[in-house]
Amino acid sequence: MDVEALRTFVAVAQTGQFQAAADELGVSQQAVSKRIAALERHIEVTLLVRTSRGSRLSLDGQVFLPHAKKVLAAVEHAEQAVRPGSRPLRVDVLNRRIAPAQAVYRFYRSHPETDLDAITLSTENAAQAVQAVLEGTVDASFRALPGDQVPAGISAERLLDSPLELLVGPGHPLADAPWVSPAELGGHRVWIPGIKPDTEWGAFYQALSETFGLNIDALGPNFGDEALMDALADSTSLATLVGSGDRYLWPQAHDLRRIPLHDPTPVYPHVLLSRSGDRHPVLAALRDHLRVAGPRTPHDVWVPGWVDR
Repeated sequence: MDVEALRTFVAVAQTGQFQAAADELGVSQQAVSKRIAALERHIEVTLLVRTSRGSRLSLDGQVFLPHAKKVLAAVEHAEQAVRPGSRPLRVDVLNRRIAPAQAVYRFYRSHPETDLDAITLSTENAAQAVQAVLEGTVDASFRALPGDQVPAGISAERLLDSPLELLVGPGHPLADAPWVSPAELGGHRVWIPGIKPDTEWGAFYQALSETFGLNIDALGPNFGDEALMDALADSTSLATLVGSGDRYLWPQAHDLRRIPLHDPTPVYPHVLLSRSGDRHPVLAALRDHLRVAGPRTPHDVWVPGWVDR
């Protein structure tokens, strides 16, 4: 059934005049007549009866009118549901503690009128996250994705470089260092439980360990961030790596130390992925915010060779 024909029927029913309906819809009176005739042929009843004063509803037209209005209302609701800006922007931040989540939160704090949902596709790798964006499950995702792996239909922009920091307990030999270079970590055990194979973060840490000769240990069960913080506080040899924009909390008595890495500075390159041509106004505002207010990339940056520079 032609939605425009339904809209035209309702307009004629409400105005009582074909010409008045034509003026309201911005079409010719002839177009109105053709639409009504096509609608009546489709449902095989007469809906409007012409009179010397205009048009009036037939008995069938009176029965049909409220249903036509409901159909038009449903169409309007459906269009509104997907109209840019009419629903929250759904952003995958991967993990609520790490830099993308904190950056999106800062954006929201500076734009409190915006409507967005921050979700975590924490078990999906980059390829699966891209597919979720393409399918519309999410509007955008932060991932470390090589440029040659960005599929058609996806817009990718590297907007959030997160410098790495060493996190150690107070008894660690590097606990009081103002900064360390990645090469200095070669003789220390760096424990990052939960690194999954076939993920972009797995590929990142593999490249980091191969480049600087690090011993990055992903073995053992991942009992969560709190258990990792407890282990660091009690150890004189254990360390882990976190992003400078990541937000981790631990008891004050743990006295954990965050130590910047420099010479060079390894950064985790978060790329904002979205559907090409997506006109959601909140997405545009988020992108502009990250370009202006996002952390500046260090001059001595290191990223894996597969990252677009």
